[in-house]
Amino acid sequence: MNKILDYIEESLVCVCLVVMTALTFVNVVARYVFSASLSFSEEITTYLFVLLSLLGSAIAAKRGAHLGLTIISDRVGPKAGRVLGIISMAFATAFSAIICYFGFFMALNQFNKGQLTAGTQLPEWIFGSFVPIGALFVTIRFGQNLVRLLTGKDIQHEDVVAEALENAVQEED
Repeated sequence: MNKILDYIEESLVCVCLVVMTALTFVNVVARYVFSASLSFSEEITTYLFVLLSLLGSAIAAKRGAHLGLTIISDRVGPKAGRVLGIISMAFATAFSAIICYFGFFMALNQFNKGQLTAGTQLPEWIFGSFVPIGALFVTIRFGQNLVRLLTGKDIQHEDVVAEALENAVQEED
């Protein structure tokens, strides 16, 4: 199951990033070379950025790379730290589930009203569905972390900032 989620998340992130980069590049070239802009590029790029951000949050949750305030959990024992981690993951799971829930009804409302996007005149629900889809991935990843903590396992933690600082120091030497 995890390998399938990994593949879907990483594939969608790659597609979003490639399409966003290509659209933005083509739009810049069109604007400066032909003095004409692609009216739809900004709209599609913005919608893809929403999906990309949510999928990035899911990947960060999987890797344990979300920023966190550990001032309290660093000062308590391992059992209390685990309890705080469980509470934190429960809130994160609930919050992302709420985003998924309301995002679903937002997209359903857009579908029922037949709303169209301003630039492309495509159905708004297509892009509105990016919110519940992305939030579903985030909910799954936080839920997996919650289950790990509840079953006595540790969550993988990736400290991107510490690694970047360490690499910068090594490059200076």
